[in-house]
Amino acid sequence: MTEHRVTLPDGRTLALAEYGRSDGPVVVLLPCAPGSRHLDPDPAATAAAGVRLLVVDRPGYGESSPLPAGVASTLAARGDDVAAALRALDVAEAGVVGWSNGGSVALALAARHPAVVQALVLVATPAPDDDVPWVPDEYRAVNRALRPDPASAAERLAPYFAEVVTDPAASIDTMAAGPADEAVLSDGARRDQVVAMLAEAFRQGAAGVVSDIVAVNIAPAGFDPASVGAPTTLFYGTADVLVGPEHGDYWAAIVPDAQLRKVDGAGHLVALTHWADILAAAR
Repeated sequence: MTEHRVTLPDGRTLALAEYGRSDGPVVVLLPCAPGSRHLDPDPAATAAAGVRLLVVDRPGYGESSPLPAGVASTLAARGDDVAAALRALDVAEAGVVGWSNGGSVALALAARHPAVVQALVLVATPAPDDDVPWVPDEYRAVNRALRPDPASAAERLAPYFAEVVTDPAASIDTMAAGPADEAVLSDGARRDQVVAMLAEAFRQGAAGVVSDIVAVNIAPAGFDPASVGAPTTLFYGTADVLVGPEHGDYWAAIVPDAQLRKVDGAGHLVALTHWADILAAAR
């Protein structure tokens, strides 16, 4: 793993980790929420594909600067962060993979910076909760109550995560649930891989996860997913109990010419179990 630190135009730092071949075609991975740059979903598949994999810490995760107090996170701004980081690393174009809520940022990147994204892959990315409900009812009520003032939302959300940030392993159920994912995590090496990603994600406490929640569920997105022009592939596990294949149906109807692949028997951890196929679609 090679570490990169990029200074963004507003002075914040964005942290990225690089895996694979330094001279290979670039694939960017935007992880789940919570998630961090400490993740190569399948190192053997990454090596076999011969790619240069760049994994991004969004603001507040890992070693990326949190957003200033009173600044509402938006998907548009998070996509702009990634575009600025790629420019700083002299990357003109890349395949972009967004897993779970990372896919929402990937959509923003593709819509706002079309020259950068040569292929887009969404993996278990949720639809807007208003259109395909997926957020638990009690949290949905909180999110909607915060929408009139998104600039204050992060501070008001942070107490909800006070316990989980002290035990990153406990948050594994927020991204993996149901028999398919339990089977994956029964492999100790796989579980350690996910826990390591989560531990780094919570290095700064809840800053990253609340930033993501504000961007995905509270603040206006700031882009039109129907304007995405990159070839797009959608991967959804049929056994995903968190973000089921109906979310793939939603994005397939919105993103022009998107190809939907429903992976039989896979859960939310489809990004780990089918990484070789995902990389093939991203190139």
